[in-house]
Amino acid sequence: MTLELPIPIAAYVAANARLDVNGMLAPFAADAVVRDNGAILQGHAELRRLFEDEVVAVKAIFAPDTVRHEDDQVVVEGPAHGDFKGSPIRFTYRFTLENDAIKALEITA
Repeated sequence: MTLELPIPIAAYVAANARLDVNGMLAPFAADAVVRDNGAILQGHAELRRLFEDEVVAVKAIFAPDTVRHEDDQVVVEGPAHGDFKGSPIRFTYRFTLENDAIKALEITA
């Protein structure tokens, strides 16, 4: 079964599967905000560090298996596999889209 993900989210997921930092950044708005594990990060420079240190470094690949719309968000859930304690861990990604870009993302386990 193929999930019908909005284009910016599909681009992020595909780039994550390749562990491609530039590809993961591309769908995010320049001033995008990401909330992950208690941290709030904003802008491409902070997101780049997050992707390099917390995704690529541990080969964390998110494999979404469900998608739904809640209010103004696209909620995508699935496991992430990689070289990290507890792998795989099931995550929920709450995306806010604006002008064909990811404006905000909240990641919870």
